[in-house]
Formats: sequence, structure tokens, C-alpha cells
Amino acid sequence: MQATTQATTSAERSNQQLERRALLRMQHWTSRSLLHLAVTAGAVVFLFPLFWLISSSLKPEGDIFLFPPNLWPSKFMWLNYPAALSSFPFLQTGLNTMLIVVGVEIGRLISASLAAYAFSRVRIPGRQVLFMLVLSTMMLPYHITLIPQYIIFRDLGWLNSFKPLIVPSFFGGGAFFIFLLRQFFMTIPREYDDAARIDGCGTFGIYWRIILPLAKPALATVAIFTFMGEWNDFFAPLIYLNTPDKWTLALAIKTWELTQQSGLGYKPQPYNHIMAIATLITLVPMLMFFFTQRYFVQGVVVSGIKG
Repeated sequence: MQATTQATTSAERSNQQLERRALLRMQHWTSRSLLHLAVTAGAVVFLFPLFWLISSSLKPEGDIFLFPPNLWPSKFMWLNYPAALSSFPFLQTGLNTMLIVVGVEIGRLISASLAAYAFSRVRIPGRQVLFMLVLSTMMLPYHITLIPQYIIFRDLGWLNSFKPLIVPSFFGGGAFFIFLLRQFFMTIPREYDDAARIDGCGTFGIYWRIILPLAKPALATVAIFTFMGEWNDFFAPLIYLNTPDKWTLALAIKTWELTQQSGLGYKPQPYNHIMAIATLITLVPMLMFFFTQRYFVQGVVVSGIKG
């Protein structure tokens, strides 16, 4: 009788465990399904403007302002792209933009990594106070320092040139990027520094041969942020560049959309042509991020591990 009771109790416990496991699996599946649903909904919301941009670039001009709007073109106008490129100086402005991007990339990667290395590895008096002072500059909007910078560059004779857009990146590279690289450098064990010093490496040798090769994800993150910011920058080129031969893509498209010449003077460019040029401009940073997102995510995640 006692054996039968023990067997019954054991069976009941086993059934309870199975039910508990099934309930946990159901809860886990439900939570993940809700999470995926929320992420998918968010992705649709964020991707819709891009979808609308590409769709509008392939529509006849009269379809763009239809109400209710058509999500798909009634007729795919592939000729919108060559027609838009025939009047928009894409090659010249693209080269100008790329020149600025490359110059800023070089200056920011060099100066920001050097400053971050000093703040993370070099023991100097007042290092933490100075680092906090650098971080405090992130509280200042760009527009606060715009007028003093403009006066300096005007007195140097740098207006209507790429120097005001490139040269400042060689002097620190920005507090945010110094902070990002400093956080990553602090995750690298100091034992590597000690081993390098035993082998005869100096301070700069450790930076060049040890720290930089190990910090590729963080450097890639800085490069991606810099590329996105400089490629899409409109305000700074608007302030410092005056002639069309110096304009960047972001500045040129704003001016070009209002300068279609007709028999009665000037009228706006067709909106489907504007959308076509905007799609081409957007395509470059999208492709860059697509091929480098692994380094971007790794650099951002690891940089926040150790403070």
C-alpha cells in the first residue's frame, strides 16, 4: 500500500514538472513572439520613409501627390534616374563630399585615438579632471561656437574652401569619439602594455603596435559615425562654401531642386527627379553600414563595458 502511494506521488510530481515546463515554454514562446512583433512593427515604421523615397523616385510626377497615395508606382519610370543625373552635378559634388569625408576620417581617427590613449593609459596628474572637462564640451551645441569659429576662419582666409570642414578634425576629433575610444581602450588588459615595455616598446610604440590593432571595432565605429555625419552634413557646408564648384551633395541637392530653367524663368525640379537623386545619395551610407554593421555593433557594445 505504501509503495503504491509513493508511486502515485512520484507520478503526480512528474506530471506537475511537465506541466510547469510546458507553461514556461509557452511563456517563453509568447514573450519572444511579442518581442519579434514589436521589432518588426518598429522596423516597418522606420523603413517606410525609405520605401516611399524609392517608390516616389520611380513614379510619374503626377502620382506623387495623389490622395489616397499609391504605395507602388502606376508605371515604373526608370528614366527618372538618367534624366535627373543629366542636370544634377553628381560627380563633382560627390567628389567634393568624398574629399571632405576622407579628410575628416583621417584627422578624427588619428587625433581622437591619441587623446583617448592618453586618457586611458598614460598616468599624468589631473588626467580625470581634464577628461571631465573634455566631456563637458559635449554640452555645448555646435551653433554656440559657430560665430567664433567663423571669425577665425575668415581671418585665416579659409572661407569658401574645405579647410574649415577638415582641419578641426585634426585637433581632438570631438569629445564623443574620445570618450568612445577611451572606454574601449580601458577594456584592453594593461598586462599587454607591461609585456610590450619589457620587449623595449615605448609609449607611442604601445599605442601603435598594441592598442590600435586591438581596437579595430572601436575605430570602425568612429569611422562609420564620421562617414554618416559628414556625408549628410548640410549646415557646415552651407556656412563655409559659397561657390557651386565647392558644394557637397547635401548642399547641391537643396539648391538644384529650385533651379530648373524654363521659358518663363526658373521653376522647381520635378519631384520624382529630386527623389531619384536623394535615393542615390542615401544609397552610399546604407551600403557602407550594411557591410560594416558587425564592427559597429561590436565597438558600441564593448565600449560600454568598463568605465
